[in-house]
Amino acid sequence: MSCIRKSILSLIGLLVITFSYAQEAEVSQILAQREASNQALRAFDDELNANFSIEDALITTGAGTLISGKKELIKYIQESTGPRMYWIRTPDEVLVNPKTLLAWETGTWKGYVEGSDEAVVGGKYSAQWTKKSGTWLIQSQLFVTLEN
Repeated sequence: MSCIRKSILSLIGLLVITFSYAQEAEVSQILAQREASNQALRAFDDELNANFSIEDALITTGAGTLISGKKELIKYIQESTGPRMYWIRTPDEVLVNPKTLLAWETGTWKGYVEGSDEAVVGGKYSAQWTKKSGTWLIQSQLFVTLEN
């Protein structure tokens, strides 16, 4: 094998390893943001939870209500009737596009009544993340209720 061919293969291998490491680092950042968001919801800290989204984030609730923006999300949560609830999102997959600074997350979600560890509702979700501000933030989320 020629020196040039060996050099090209070595360079390709290095690029693949570098790309994989960069992907893992970005995915880890998103997963950390998701976990912190889950903790904020569990603590009923609506203001802190809103910090994980961009100002004009779009959220479609499990029942199909479209919420536009962080302020509207906080209002929606605070004005909900019935027992206080929190939601836990569990990611199954996170994919990152480093060129567009966008990421896709998908997984399952469960809703819990305050003081209970037994889910009363749940389903699937997807989220679009953006890193245009230097930090991974939620740009949009779609929740679909599939189980009671």
